[in-house]
Amino acid sequence: MAAVEGKVGLVFVSHSEKIATGLIELASQMAPATALAAAGGTDEGGIGTSFEKVTAAIGEVDSGVGVVVLCDLGSAILTAETALDFLDDEVRERVRIVDAPLVEGAVAASVTAETGGSLDEVVAAAESARGAAGDVPGADPLAGAGHADERGDGVADAAADDGLTRTVTVVNRDGLHARPAAEFVKLANSFGAKVTINGRDAKSLLGIMSLGLVRGASATLVAEDESAREALDALVALIESGFGED
Repeated sequence: MAAVEGKVGLVFVSHSEKIATGLIELASQMAPATALAAAGGTDEGGIGTSFEKVTAAIGEVDSGVGVVVLCDLGSAILTAETALDFLDDEVRERVRIVDAPLVEGAVAASVTAETGGSLDEVVAAAESARGAAGDVPGADPLAGAGHADERGDGVADAAADDGLTRTVTVVNRDGLHARPAAEFVKLANSFGAKVTINGRDAKSLLGIMSLGLVRGASATLVAEDESAREALDALVALIESGFGED
């Protein structure tokens, strides 16, 4: 896809042309309005990388606000770095090569770019794929289910009494798989307030997908404070709607 005005673009560099194009197919399901470009294989179509392909891909998705490049293997990073050396200084300054797992990083970064995230935010989303699952420090995955913390003072119950904790059942056919999880994260990112779902940050795609919430599973959402009530209600309504699935 050509550059999208005001949005960070992404380039996926792989030694395999099929892997790069397949990743575009996957990421575009969750980020259909984001500029994504594949730079896979050699110029002759073989296994390897091409700095000409990387350079062209960067130019294709660059709208002027930044480009994030993700690579599959170490030598692909070297190729991407070589491509950057041939860019104009102005362009080079807004291109970031991120050393992160290609598939997970691409998916997380694409969704953040789709929500209008800045270059630094898209980079951070890609880097979150290195192992972070979106845990919120101090958050209790059982909060809101009548579970008190280790002090036994019923903090979760107090939150529930205030209406800041809601437990809902996942009703859509395939649960919070990639597309619904992406829709959930996009909605969460439209609010400034923080909400957690089973102890994960509602704005973390990888964190939510790691929960493995299938149809019939319970999801406990907790608003950080009263300012997050609107976000909490909207996210609960989205889950209860079934994301438009059967």
